[in-house]
Order: sequence, then C-alpha cells, then structure tokens
Amino acid sequence: MIDDTRARRNVYVLVAAQAVLGAQMPMIFLVGGLAGQQLATNICFATLPISMIVLGSMLSATPVSAFMQRFGRRAGFFLGAAGGATGAAVSAYGLFVASFPIFLLGSLLTGIYMSAQGFYRFAAADTASDEYRAKAISYVMAGGLASAIIGPQLASATSVSLSAIPFVGTYVAVMLLNLVGSLLFFFIDIPKPPKPAADAPQGRTRWELITTPRIAVAVICAMVSYALMNLVMTSTPLAVVGCGIAGNTELPAFFADTFAGQETSATFKIIAGFVVTGHVLAMFAPSFFTGHLINRFGVETIVGLGLAILGLAGIVALQGVALENFFIALILLGIGWNFGFIGATTMLAGAHAPHERGRMQGLNDLLVFGGVTVASLASGGLMNCSGGSPVEGWAAVNYAMVPFLMLAGGALLWLVLRQDRQPA
Repeated sequence: MIDDTRARRNVYVLVAAQAVLGAQMPMIFLVGGLAGQQLATNICFATLPISMIVLGSMLSATPVSAFMQRFGRRAGFFLGAAGGATGAAVSAYGLFVASFPIFLLGSLLTGIYMSAQGFYRFAAADTASDEYRAKAISYVMAGGLASAIIGPQLASATSVSLSAIPFVGTYVAVMLLNLVGSLLFFFIDIPKPPKPAADAPQGRTRWELITTPRIAVAVICAMVSYALMNLVMTSTPLAVVGCGIAGNTELPAFFADTFAGQETSATFKIIAGFVVTGHVLAMFAPSFFTGHLINRFGVETIVGLGLAILGLAGIVALQGVALENFFIALILLGIGWNFGFIGATTMLAGAHAPHERGRMQGLNDLLVFGGVTVASLASGGLMNCSGGSPVEGWAAVNYAMVPFLMLAGGALLWLVLRQDRQPA
C-alpha cells in the first residue's frame, strides 16, 4: 500500500500558504489597474503595473526554479515571500510620492512572489504517489478559494486606510501578509533534491523537453488558459467602472439599495471588487473535485472542457455590459482556467523525470508567464485604446480570445489523435 502521509502533510501546508500568502494576488490585481490609471499619464498604460508583475514572474521563473533545485522548496518559498514584501514596500512608496516608474519597479519585484507561488502546485506533487498527484495539485489550488475571499475584502478595507493616498494601505497589508504567512514554510517537509553524481543521467535538454509532444501541448494549454484568464480579469475592474460611469448599465436592486447615496464612481469600484471576488472563487472552488475528474475522465478531456468554458465566458461577455453579464462571464472564466490550468499542470508533471524537474518547471513557467505578460500588456491597450468607448474596448478584449483558444484546442486535438494512432 502506498503511503502518502508526507505528501498529505505538505498539501496542508501549501493549502494554508495558498490561502494566506495567495491573498495578495487578488488584492494587487484588483487595485493595480486602478492605481496605474491614477498614476499613468496615458490611460493606455493603466494595466502596465499588472504586466510588470507578470513580467517579473516570467523573468524570475527559471532562476527561482534553479534555486529550488539546489536549495530546496522551503528556501525558494521564503525567497518568494521576501520578494512579495519588498515589492509591496516599493509600490507603496511609489504611490506615496506619485511616481509611476517606482510603482512599476515595485510591481516587477512582486513578480518574484508570483513566480514562487506558481511552484506550490509542483511542490504538492514532489512527494505524492502517481495516484495522489492530480488530487494533491488540485487541493493546493483549492487553497486559493480562501484567498479569493480574504484578498478582495482586505483590498476594499485597506484601499483608503492608513493614508490619504488611495491604495497605499493595501500594499502595506500585502507586506504584512508576506511576513506572517512565510512562517508556514517552517512546517513543509520536502527533501532537498540530492546532488547528482558525476555519472548520473543528465536528462533531456530544454529543447528536447519542449519538443516532446505531450509536454509541448501541456505548455500551450497552460499558456492559453492562464493568459486569457489574465487578459479578461485585468480589464474587468476598468470595464465595470468605465461602463458604469458611462451610464451603459443599471445597478440591480441589491446594489442600488446597498450603495444608495454613495458617489457613483466609488460604488462601481466596490462592485468591481464583488465581480473579481466571484471570479477568483470560481477559479479555485472547482479544485476540490478537479483532481477526481481528471482521474475519472482523463486529463485531456478536462483540459478540453476548460478551453470550451473559457470560450463560453467570452460569448457571455459579448452579450452586453449589464452586471449580470460581468458576473456570469467572470465565473465561467474562473472555472475554465481551473480545468485548463490544473489539467495542463497534471499533464506536465507526469511527462518528465524527477532529475528534469528544475529545468522543465522553470521553462514551463517562463513560457506561461511570458504569455501572461503579453496578455496583461494587451489588456490595457485593448480596453482603453481600441474603441471609442469602454463598451467597445470590453468587446475587443473578449474577441481577442478566439485565435488563442483555436490554437490550444487544435494542439490538444492533435495530441489525442496522435495517441489514438499509436499502438497499445
């Protein structure tokens, strides 16, 4: 009988880290675009702070992976928390002195935390058996459910606190989250990778790895799932606020009663927080059963379902800018990301050897967050500068999903057909 006791303990720690430390990401993604719009001289660059976070994650993915391969997961996760705390401190200072370049530097440093957080899912698989691997990855991702609740609420509570300057308090709260939450890593029990012997197998090169069909398709599907989720999510606060202020939608009765008497722009910023909260909940809530679905129906089926749901999210968003459309589209976006990204991660985790882990996982996250960087850069331009109104910009964001969903869907179909043609 396989003993997954150690793996389960590590999953508990990583779930807690995902809940506590992970709360900083919805906080920053919620206020980053709005803070950027406040500081930038050109609103086309409003989402540039989000892009810099993802760029920082992309640039640090390979070094952080190599650092973990040499010094262990625990040291790498402490490094990530230090990057998150430093980035938040620099961002807060940039807001305080109204410097967009300093704020962007802080966002870039925050990317070190985002990169390290991305390895939580791989760490969950390090000590897990083949039977438990998909569930371990899925459960760790489920920790984001708590961060989906904690993060936006903390952002709303701190965005105008501690300083007369909006959003400074949010970044101070992010600093504290990193300092306190990093203590969890003292309880993680993942052995450091042994130093390879001189005659040990070196494994495949990065080129050989990325040209392996199963690995290539896993990376493509992970890139598309994450990039499209980021593209739409980054634009959402700007779209909710912009479309609301422009008078293109009316508040449902619940919101009209709750925020009666408040300034219109402030009301829609609060509602944007509710929409993002619903989205992040949808990103992580399915994780309680995604692993079971993968074991039951196969990883390719779940990844394909995720891509289809992402497409459905775009269709709903294009039906109009009523708040119901935002809620439904963003919830579908979260579910699609969950199935697509967890499925692709599971596919990748089983496609390389342990001694190839540092090389392949770093390359994967370099490519994934490279795609997310491009998506977040495009998000602000599409939203603010591709049409004459926020409504047209929001439509452009959702139409941009189509070619990439076709790419990932085509690659996945090719892999399935290729596997079917191979002899048993």
